[in-house]
Amino acid sequence: MRIMGLDFGSKTVGVAVSDALLITAQGVEIIRRKDENKLRQTLARIEELIEEYEVGEIVLGLPKHMNATEGVRVELTEEFREKLERRTGLNVVMWDERLTTVYADRIMMEAGVRRENRREYVDKIAATLILQDYLDYKGMQKNE
Repeated sequence: MRIMGLDFGSKTVGVAVSDALLITAQGVEIIRRKDENKLRQTLARIEELIEEYEVGEIVLGLPKHMNATEGVRVELTEEFREKLERRTGLNVVMWDERLTTVYADRIMMEAGVRRENRREYVDKIAATLILQDYLDYKGMQKNE
């Protein structure tokens, strides 16, 4: 069983998947859609990836504000979580994603990715960071 990490945005969903040992996260892809409210194809693609990677749990980034308040993006993400759970039957864990996009951007900057090309990768890297943070947390829980 693997764990899938998702970074849900207004027009994209970054996808990452853990290794079989639940130690590392790898970016898989960015699912793009033309309309923010059209989720059917996005959910269908996530289902395909769940089957392909034998996923048993999903971690979904929770986009709180820096002061820990919740805005409209949190509400939309909660609705997406409910749709994911209904459609896949899997448990979806909400995970604080504050600063993951900033870290993803910094990683690409340090790697020499040109600014105009960063948008192409940022959601997949953010999903990887969300999932890796969750995997590290679970690993620490095992060791206690």
